[in-house]
Amino acid sequence: MDTAPSAQPLTTTAPATGNRRRVATAAALASAVEWYDYFVFGIAAALVLGDLYFPAGSPSAGVLASFATFAVGFLARPLGGIVAGHLGDKRGRKPMLVLALTLMGLATTGIGLLPTYDTIGVAAPVLLVVLRVVQGVAVGAQWGGAMLLATEYAPEGKRGIYGSVVQLGVPIGVVTANTVFLLAGAFTSDAAFASWAWRIPFLAGLLVLVLAWYIHTRVEETPEFRQAEQALAQREKTETASPLRAILRHHLGTVLLAGGSFAVNTATFYILITGVLDYTTRELHMNRGAVLTVSLCVSLTQLVLIPASAALSDRVGRIRIYAFGAVGIALWAVPLFLLIDTGSLLWLAVGTFVASCFLSIMYGPQAALFAELFTPEMRYTGASLGYQIAAVAGGGLAPFVMVLLLEATGTSMSVAGYIIGLSVIALLSIKVLASRARSR
Repeated sequence: MDTAPSAQPLTTTAPATGNRRRVATAAALASAVEWYDYFVFGIAAALVLGDLYFPAGSPSAGVLASFATFAVGFLARPLGGIVAGHLGDKRGRKPMLVLALTLMGLATTGIGLLPTYDTIGVAAPVLLVVLRVVQGVAVGAQWGGAMLLATEYAPEGKRGIYGSVVQLGVPIGVVTANTVFLLAGAFTSDAAFASWAWRIPFLAGLLVLVLAWYIHTRVEETPEFRQAEQALAQREKTETASPLRAILRHHLGTVLLAGGSFAVNTATFYILITGVLDYTTRELHMNRGAVLTVSLCVSLTQLVLIPASAALSDRVGRIRIYAFGAVGIALWAVPLFLLIDTGSLLWLAVGTFVASCFLSIMYGPQAALFAELFTPEMRYTGASLGYQIAAVAGGGLAPFVMVLLLEATGTSMSVAGYIIGLSVIALLSIKVLASRARSR
């Protein structure tokens, strides 16, 4: 039987303000560079990878193959979350975050150097999939470490706003990835972009290794983990000494509810940044640079909305803000695709901007909400598993499902229906989580 863990943090000595700021900045940068590396693959999958690594068949088949490779990274994310969560709860948040950043930097750089199908044949797509799996493991390990560095250093009553600095890594990563691709396309011809310029955003992954070194040498372990270590040491030889075992035996329901509550957010997000990019350029024949510019501008608005919604959640509660965002996504799904189908850049911007607002409202308090579902000695494992389950069920498959739905039905309303269905699951999961919180 599942019992919801206590949301109460352990009492710790308050860290110095300067140290809090340094840790929060490091966590935000770690999230930003990690997500940048992850997102450049999604953009490249929509623009060039199908032709370069999966050349056989129709254009739709090539896109499906590249999106399937994109999804493989999501399937690997729970593995990263499980391994890093287990070790992060036993050995510390910081070492797992450093390992995740190192893996991501090496994998992303490897993709930038990878020969194409024309050069090495079938080995090219095989190696692409392997490197994407490594990216997935890395990002699955990263989120929990960065999130806990921020939230476990947060002052009393400010866990939401501190957690949001990690969430800001997503729009920063999107903006940076789109900007680098726009610049690569602006200063090269279409032929040069397809030949070599698309590799430039991937080679920037080397910078992640610099940040990994900084965190390793300059950032201290969180106070809550240091205190939780004492409890873990006392239970070293008992069955609860394993955070993963404790989560699977006693708190699996909470993990699944957390994942169900967030799948609609991650699915809609990846539909907007990758699925819509493919749909508008391939089906609606809109200009690639213009669509990327719209995506970039819309992502900039999240830099304001995410911390604002997180700060509000510190005042009025996580669940209330989180549920409001989920309702908004459900109600906006049909208008979103009606606007996109006009083929107008203006209406594309309006539709994606409103959708992005609702995503931000959910995403802002999500880090603190997930952290508060679990006690410190199992928090990395529990929060990471919930997040990565949502990533697989929602984000990883969403662009692939979108292409399949469009091919099967011929209408974007099927994609809107998919989003609405995930919204219903989210609202039901949120309702149960809220009921458990009240009972505690």
